[in-house]
Amino acid sequence: MHIDFQPLSMMDLRSRPGEVLDDVAVRGRAYVVERSGQQKACLVPISVFLPDISPNRISQELDGLAAESEPFRVSVTESREIQLILTEPGQEKDIRLCITLPHGYPNKSPVVTADPIDPSSPHLWLDGSLCIFGAMETWNPGRHDVVHTLKLCRRWLSGYALWSTTGNWPEREGT
Repeated sequence: MHIDFQPLSMMDLRSRPGEVLDDVAVRGRAYVVERSGQQKACLVPISVFLPDISPNRISQELDGLAAESEPFRVSVTESREIQLILTEPGQEKDIRLCITLPHGYPNKSPVVTADPIDPSSPHLWLDGSLCIFGAMETWNPGRHDVVHTLKLCRRWLSGYALWSTTGNWPEREGT
């Protein structure tokens, strides 16, 4: 990502802080703050570091996991997407679930990966992510959230455990 910084004196920042903040937050401008001819700091829009997801929705998702007493870690990817990392017990080894909230979430569904899993497993997308929002279960941004996604992941892991031992994926109820 290319950022076009403009110089901004400390004196100018002190004399019009609200205007400068609006330039950064609303108009997307970036400044290098200088004092006594030396560069001291920079001001950039928060979108340079964080994903294009409403902060309220991020809080709602984290609060939902906490309300369910789900232990998780949060990270931000190089492409500024939120990742929620959880650990599930596996047959032989714990499985690390990574729920990625893409830019535009919740209008775009989360992407979920699990490690370690056999890459030849059924119900994986070509990129290796879990096929949990298939034809029978679709993502609805008004009704679904990360807790719902986690429940689907656990159902997928249950199917994976059966497939790992028997070679057969379980039939879905009602099919």
